[in-house]
Amino acid sequence: MIKLILASNSPRRKQILTDLGLDFEVVPSNYDEKLEDDIFSYEKIEDLATQKCLDVLRRVDNNSLVIAADTVVVLHNNILGKPHSKEEAFEMLKELSGATHSVVTSICAINKKTNRAALISTTSYVRFKELSDEMIHYYIDTFNPLDKAGSYGIQELPPNYLDKFEGSFENIVGLCPEAVKSVLTQLEY
Repeated sequence: MIKLILASNSPRRKQILTDLGLDFEVVPSNYDEKLEDDIFSYEKIEDLATQKCLDVLRRVDNNSLVIAADTVVVLHNNILGKPHSKEEAFEMLKELSGATHSVVTSICAINKKTNRAALISTTSYVRFKELSDEMIHYYIDTFNPLDKAGSYGIQELPPNYLDKFEGSFENIVGLCPEAVKSVLTQLEY
């Protein structure tokens, strides 16, 4: 039986795989996710997911299938990564206020035994309500925005912050279940 390896320590991604009924081990990627610039392209995000997958693939045995992902928030074709400070988180949330943005998650899976790979990207859309400075400060002080792309986690947003979303909710959280099933099916897992 081939071992499924999740190349992420994200509690959100672990929960999504658990909810799918998958038995897996966690081997976090050590790949440095630095981008040359903040201009969005699917190729850039797919490359990040692939590099994370390859990093872990080198450290696991031949009977493994590694799945890795990268999620970005995109506003006006610019990638909003993880903020480095509360001030940066505030600026990002201020930019997202009242605007529609996209959330893109790319998944790469590689079966080490067969050397076959599958790659898929899923896009969802999120629109925030107009957020006051007080609402933004409350969110930053109550939740930890520093480990989340775009400075927020949709699953923890207070109800009066979100106007609407389109597409996969779990994709916005960090891993689209349908995309996971698709890559695993392509690799005959």
